Amino acid sequence: MSVNYGSKRVVVGAHYGLRDWLSQRVTAVLMALFTLALLAQVIFSKGPIGYDKWAGIFSAQWMKVLTFTVIISLAWHAWVGVREILMDYIKPVGLRLALQVFTIVWLVGCAGWGIQVLWRL
Repeated sequence: MSVNYGSKRVVVGAHYGLRDWLSQRVTAVLMALFTLALLAQVIFSKGPIGYDKWAGIFSAQWMKVLTFTVIISLAWHAWVGVREILMDYIKPVGLRLALQVFTIVWLVGCAGWGIQVLWRL
């Protein structure tokens, strides 16, 4: 005779690690491709690299959109990495939560500042 306890079994964190692993890889590839595109623009530009040249590179709408995507990807990449470190090494829950909130506020501030600089050009 088998006893059925229902199907209210909750699996906490199922595929959580896979999602984090995949997001780290996707954001890293995106940042690497952006770096290559930026390097290509710098290498193949004529004349000395100064403010005007940098402003010219980032003035194109497609470059602003790509840079915006990379800024968000960088913030997400950093958040996943820092969150994992905090979860692994900071055992007191209150301290870990405070550090996670600080990290989120810091990353949102940095991303906001980066976007502000980008669209100010």
